[in-house]
Amino acid sequence: MPESIRKVVDLSQEYLLSEGLAGWLLYDYRGMNPIFWDTVGHIANVTRPCWLWIPSQSGPRLLVSYVDRGRFSHLGIPSTSFVSRQDMVTHLADILPETGQIAMEYSPGGTLPRVSKVDAGTLEMVRGLGIEVVSSADLLQYATQRWDEEQLRSHLTAAEKLGRIVHDAFRHIGTSLAAGLTEYDVAEYIRGRFAEEGIESPDGPVVAVNEHSSDPHFEPTPEASSVIREGDWVLIDLWGRLPGENTMVADITWTAYVGEEVPASHRRVFDVVTGARDAAVAEFERVAVDGGVLQGWQLDKIARDYIAEAGYGDHFNHRLGHSLGREVHSNAVNLDSWETHDTRRLVPGVAVSVEPGIYLPEFGVRSEIDVYMDESGPRITTPVQRSIVLIRG
Repeated sequence: MPESIRKVVDLSQEYLLSEGLAGWLLYDYRGMNPIFWDTVGHIANVTRPCWLWIPSQSGPRLLVSYVDRGRFSHLGIPSTSFVSRQDMVTHLADILPETGQIAMEYSPGGTLPRVSKVDAGTLEMVRGLGIEVVSSADLLQYATQRWDEEQLRSHLTAAEKLGRIVHDAFRHIGTSLAAGLTEYDVAEYIRGRFAEEGIESPDGPVVAVNEHSSDPHFEPTPEASSVIREGDWVLIDLWGRLPGENTMVADITWTAYVGEEVPASHRRVFDVVTGARDAAVAEFERVAVDGGVLQGWQLDKIARDYIAEAGYGDHFNHRLGHSLGREVHSNAVNLDSWETHDTRRLVPGVAVSVEPGIYLPEFGVRSEIDVYMDESGPRITTPVQRSIVLIRG
């Protein structure tokens, strides 16, 4: 069995025993459950349902179609093949315990979409075997989403490069104002710097001026791109990771003003946003010092209440932050009491973005940092913006 799978099995069994669960049943059909493939690794052209059963106290087992059985043989995991649906259900009943609780990628009420990967019909079928199904939300985080030291180092390297690139982009704007530089031109410049620095990103970056910065996921195109001029507000959000299968993403957002003096309205909103960011991190640190554990929704509420008390509550319309991993939005805890109610715990080894935002019709402000939870508490891993960058032509 590959070491990567052995590690997940060992960690998941550690969690299962601590929680009194009989096992973890991972199910996939044609890519509906990426957590299955995060666990076993990529296997091409699997066309039928497949199952991985990890019991709490013995070795894992695969249940796969006769058609696909050869595609899993390299894993070295004992495997049973089925040839029909009834055959599959019969073998599944043989593999699973007769009673008890098992974990699957299921979220009650669909409150955690990143976990809710198994369809209702399949859940009905498994429950019909006499098994109680509970959510694997905390289990999969514990077993698959916590970083090791090598992964953390890859993130720190990417974070350092992103910090350098965002400042290079602001300088590039300043030196190119007279040329009629557009948002799209700056995005292309950043993509060029990514190539030079060895950063990979599947999309982005966000380069957004004035009212475009009120769209959290604005991405300029040649057809929809503003020229950047004196007096403009500029938001840049960029993310990426080093090449390789075991590297972790970094993700930051910075803001700037083109001119000598930032308008009071922009400065006021910037101060509220960064204050909310810092209030959330301070609470994270306080609870860690006291030996407590936070759930994702609790940090979101700290920042959301801060912004609401400042009078901008109606303009903060996304969660505070998201899980970071091989993907920019990964499968561990999100900082969210707004879009969902994330009760997963912020445990050592996970990383999140912290990115409050206020979006007015004329402009938007977001300030994004990354935080890694180590054994002693939260650790900010990216540059922290303390003041608005001034871009001078």
